[in-house]
Amino acid sequence: MPFSSLGLSAALLRAVAAKAWLAPTAIQQAVLAPALQGCDLLASAQTGSGKTAAFALPLLQQFEAAVPQSPRRLRALVLVPTRELSTQVGEEIRSLGQHLPRALKVAIVFGGVSINPQMLRLRGGADIMVATPGRLLDLLDHNALTLSGVATLVLDEADRLLDLGFAEELTRILARLPQQRQNLFFSATFPPAVQTLAKTLLHEPVRIEVAPEPQTQPDIEQRVIEVDAGQRTQLLRHLIAQNHWSRVLVFVATKHAAEMVADKLRKARINAEPFHGELSQGKRTQVLADFKASRLKVVIATDVAARGLDIAQLPVVVNFDLPRSALDYIHRIGRTGRAGERGVALSFVSASSDAHWRLIEKRQGLGLVREQVAGFEAIKLNPAPGSDATTTLPGTGGIKGLRPSKKDKLRAAAARGQ
Repeated sequence: MPFSSLGLSAALLRAVAAKAWLAPTAIQQAVLAPALQGCDLLASAQTGSGKTAAFALPLLQQFEAAVPQSPRRLRALVLVPTRELSTQVGEEIRSLGQHLPRALKVAIVFGGVSINPQMLRLRGGADIMVATPGRLLDLLDHNALTLSGVATLVLDEADRLLDLGFAEELTRILARLPQQRQNLFFSATFPPAVQTLAKTLLHEPVRIEVAPEPQTQPDIEQRVIEVDAGQRTQLLRHLIAQNHWSRVLVFVATKHAAEMVADKLRKARINAEPFHGELSQGKRTQVLADFKASRLKVVIATDVAARGLDIAQLPVVVNFDLPRSALDYIHRIGRTGRAGERGVALSFVSASSDAHWRLIEKRQGLGLVREQVAGFEAIKLNPAPGSDATTTLPGTGGIKGLRPSKKDKLRAAAARGQ
């Protein structure tokens, strides 16, 4: 089915042709018709499925058909969980709207940077805004914009928004939106919190679930290597040198681990930088730019990079620390093997993470053969009976649901003092 059969305007078809998109993806084909008809949507699709264009094209067509206003009134609001995703989505909307008959103004706003330049750019209004919830509320508190003219609300990665604790912010934002509007919810999963929000806000929504197509499955070789926790950095250095990897994205559990591993790699003369939520936005932007341009070999990241980042031709992802949930495992490894490229995803498993890896394997239906690398063989993988196999080394962040409670820590401290 060609894009021309979906009712898009000539300007949008021209933008699609400029991107050399021959036909809509499954999620685009399913979403475009009901979205253009003004229906509420509750949709899910895998990363890299073309989801952004699925909601961006209807927003742009609605903008094209609307009566021009002076000053501009915000017509569409897209809420996203991270700074990087806000930039990625905003730039995609701008790109698709470049051939519209009248100029489109897309505002991209996020926290971690000064609010003043963003307020200045909002003078004269905006047509479409892509925002993280916290910064949007800051702008509303400064009376830098109004939401009274919003006709369409998009929640991109709704599950992630709620996972990151934005429920209270979402409630405050929703209270300031018009009651009559179109709502488009996109979520990789539908946990109870997302279902409750959908039932509250959506009116007779069209439910769309697009299963991955066999021919579009990413080509990712998944491997698991047994290694003692204290040998992981040395093993990482060895693998980078042995395989001549040009770029590697390494996932760790905490900001401290990101800084520590990056520092050790730099001391070994490997060009590496940490990437986590406590870095300034300027630093994060620079790290990503250097990584995409291959000026940087290794990025050590927390899960702030697990979703939303599109890094072309990234050959390798390494789970230095295992993700806290089985779903995050899929999002992490999905940073490689994109756009038809082949990728490799390595996971390090030690005694402290063995049980959690088994859980990830079970939930993802994996049965990977465990490897050992000569010179880095695990000697502590099988804890003695009765030992606490879920204890983690400092900086690993623990396993979700299995970390010691405050009482456990107090008992352990008391035992050590005896």
